[in-house]
Formats: sequence, C-alpha cells, structure tokens
Amino acid sequence: MSSKTIDSDQSIAIGVSACLIGAKVRFDGGHKRNHYISELLSEQFKLISFCPEVAIGMSTPREPIRLVNNDGEIRVTGTRDNSLDVTEELTEYGNHIGSSLSHLCGFVFKKDSPSCGMARVKVYGKDGIPQKNGVGLFAHEVMRLNPLLPVEEEGRLNDPKLRENFINRVYVFARWKKLLANGLTKKGLLDFHTRHKYLLLSHHQTMYRQLGRRLAKLNIVDINKLGDSYIATIMEVLKQPSSRRKHVNVLQHLMGFLRDRVSSDDRAEISDMIRAYGRGEYPLVVPITLLNHHFRKCRHPFTDQQVYLNPHPRELMLRNSI
Repeated sequence: MSSKTIDSDQSIAIGVSACLIGAKVRFDGGHKRNHYISELLSEQFKLISFCPEVAIGMSTPREPIRLVNNDGEIRVTGTRDNSLDVTEELTEYGNHIGSSLSHLCGFVFKKDSPSCGMARVKVYGKDGIPQKNGVGLFAHEVMRLNPLLPVEEEGRLNDPKLRENFINRVYVFARWKKLLANGLTKKGLLDFHTRHKYLLLSHHQTMYRQLGRRLAKLNIVDINKLGDSYIATIMEVLKQPSSRRKHVNVLQHLMGFLRDRVSSDDRAEISDMIRAYGRGEYPLVVPITLLNHHFRKCRHPFTDQQVYLNPHPRELMLRNSI
C-alpha cells in the first residue's frame, strides 16, 4: 500500500553508543553488545557509533569514571583517582558532536553511563552515597542541542511499548527531514499533517485538532516558523506511548471507511477483532492486518496515504507485542 512512505534501505541514520554494537571500548576493555541493536536495527538503519571516552583520548582499558556532585557542580572524575577529571573534555566533545548531528534521525544511548546515560545516572555526593538523578555529559549535550531528536536507552528498548514508540518517532522525524530537504511548502505541510492524522490521533486527539487550527493560519504566518512549531509539538506529543483505548478509537474510525464497501459479516468480524484487541486478547498487529487486508481490496485514497496503517517496516514486528 502507498502508505508505506519510507523503505528500510538503511538510508535513515541512528546514532548509538559504540559498546552497544560490540566495540570493545568499555573501561574494562569489553563491550555491552545488544542483540536487538546490533542485529535487528542494523538491518533497517545506518548505525553510526560514538564512544566519548575513547574520543577524548582515554585508553581501553582505563580507570572507570563517575558523576560527582561537587558543591552543586557536576564533575566527571575517576572512581579511584579524584585528580582524573574529564568534565571539560566530555562536555566539549558532546558540544562538538551535538552540533553536527543533522544527519541523524535518532540516538540510542548506553544506560547508566556517566557519559552516555540519558537519565537516572548515579551521581555521587561527598558522603559517597549515589543518587540516581544524573545525565551523562555527552548525552546531555546531544539532547540539549537536538531537542527534536528521538532518543532512547538500550535498556528501555526491552519494553515493547517504548521500543515501538522510539522507532515510530524515528520514522516520523525521518519523514519530516525528507519534507524539509525537498523544501517546505504549504501543500507539503498540509499533506504531512493529513498523512499522519490517525497516527497523531492515536496519541493525543486534542493536540491533533490544535495543530489543525495552527495550519489554518498558513496564509498569514511565516511557513518556516510555523513548521518549526508544528514539528516540535508533534515530537513532544509522540514521546508518550499510546494506549489500547486510543488505538481502539482510531481503529474504529478507520473501519468507518469500509462501512458501505464490505459485507455485514466482514464488518462484524472487523468490529469483533477490534473489541478483542481492546480487551487485550490480541496484539495491535492483528486488527491492523485485518484492516489492511480489506483496504487492499477496497482502495480508498484517504486510507491509502495514512501512515498509521504502515508506520514502520513489518520486519521489525513492533506491533506484535503491544
């Protein structure tokens, strides 16, 4: 169906902490190879690896480092040798890399890392007792300089909902960057909004309508400023995973396009399947597959272009567990 808008041809680049794809760059000379990232994601995306510690000249193996709260200032020092302080080096490297990531559509960080952890990193106080409220210095700069960039930690990718949510955001961001590369136009922006209607509705109905009202002012506002505001809102809305209730609502709306085009038995089967999904008896892929089956036989120009029906490659099987 034409709603598959981006092919899985590895044209989409994702940044990743180098140890997660098997690079032996850890402090102990080892790695933290993640099967899902190094095997499955590498087949769909172009993975670009980064190791901040190695990049700033630290050896492998090396003394471990940690975040330390020094009278309200976060420093990165050695775990045994406090004179080893790489705060400025990591911050500068993060600033340098973070300013040059316009080619990326996502980033997967190593959890708990004083350089790459995106949240809940241990910060040690003077009493030596850690608080899990820190952010790795490299990750902090990357996220600060790229607020729209979809980011996630490898540990959270074990959660099916968070995994689907992250990949979904990567593809939305990739489609947006493709739109910008071709030159942002009123028609292009309206088409983008139309194609993502049911995807956005599956996350936040009110915000979708608010975005529509913003686009109604296309003729009286600067299109580039409107575009910046529009995509910032979308990426923020999509951070929150959807729910079965919201998906059921969208599925029922989509079924409406088949109401007068399929038999009463087929309508009953679709309706029963959607309700069964809502009760948790099936994963989302089941009613989606059934709807796509009927839309292939009863083509409709509006549903043909809906990203919601095919938001990412089937090979990733992201809707098989949610």
